[in-house]
Amino acid sequence: MGSDVGSARRDRPRRPQLRKWGLARELIAVVVVAALLSWGIKTFLVQPFNIPSGSMENTLKIGDRIMVSKLSPQWRELHRGDIIVFHDPGDWLKEQPTRSAFSPFGWVRDGLEFIGLAPAAKDDDLVKRIIGIPGDTVKCCDAQGRITVNSVALDEQDYLYPNDDLTRAREPFQATVPPGYLWMMGDHRGDSEDSRAHRTQPPDYGLVPVANVVGRVVMVAFPLGQARRIQRPSTFDQPGLQPDAVPQ
Repeated sequence: MGSDVGSARRDRPRRPQLRKWGLARELIAVVVVAALLSWGIKTFLVQPFNIPSGSMENTLKIGDRIMVSKLSPQWRELHRGDIIVFHDPGDWLKEQPTRSAFSPFGWVRDGLEFIGLAPAAKDDDLVKRIIGIPGDTVKCCDAQGRITVNSVALDEQDYLYPNDDLTRAREPFQATVPPGYLWMMGDHRGDSEDSRAHRTQPPDYGLVPVANVVGRVVMVAFPLGQARRIQRPSTFDQPGLQPDAVPQ
C-alpha cells in the first residue's frame, strides 16, 4: 500500500508536464498540416510571384504581387492574350545578384517561399503575354504600326504601355510558331527583352516551349488598393484568330 501511495505522489508533478507536451504536439501537428496544405496549394493550384521589372507595364507594375494559376496548361487551355509565368528558355535573363546564403533570416524566407506563403524569388522565371500559339505567323507591323497574327491586326491600345519607344516597339520582324512553342511579348514593348530580342539565339530562337510554362496570371493581389482580376483582351476574340487556344 505504501508503495502505491508513493507511486501516486510521484505521478502528480508529472501531469502538468504531460499536458504541456500534449499541447505542444497538437500545435506542431497544426503547423505541419497548415504548411503541407499551403505547399499543396502552391504546387498544384496557385502560386504568388513578385514583378521585378517594367516589361509588362502598365498592366503589371514593379512590385506588384501576382497570383498564378498552376492549372494551366495541365488541365486548362492557354490562349492568345493570356499573361503567363514561364521558366527562362535559355539565357533570356542577364546575370543577376543572388541572395546571400548567410543573410539574416534568409532561411526563414526560403522556407516560407517553399510552402507558398512568400512570393517566389527565383531569378529564372519571366512574365509575358502570349501573342502567338502553334501555327501562327506573327508580324510587325502593318501600315498603322499594329502587330498582326495570321494577317489579323491586333488592337492593343487597352494594355500597351503609353508613350512607348515606338522605334523599338515597331521594329520589323516575322515569325512562324512551330508545334509546342509560344511567341511571347511584353506590354511595355520598348522595355521588354521578349521573343523579338532572341530571334537569332539558339536553340529556340525566341520561342518559349509550352513545357516551360509555370501557369497563367489570374490576378494582382497586392497592392490591395489595386487588386484586380487579369482577363484576356477582347482583341484576341476576333473571328480571324480562331482557334485561339494552344492544342492539347
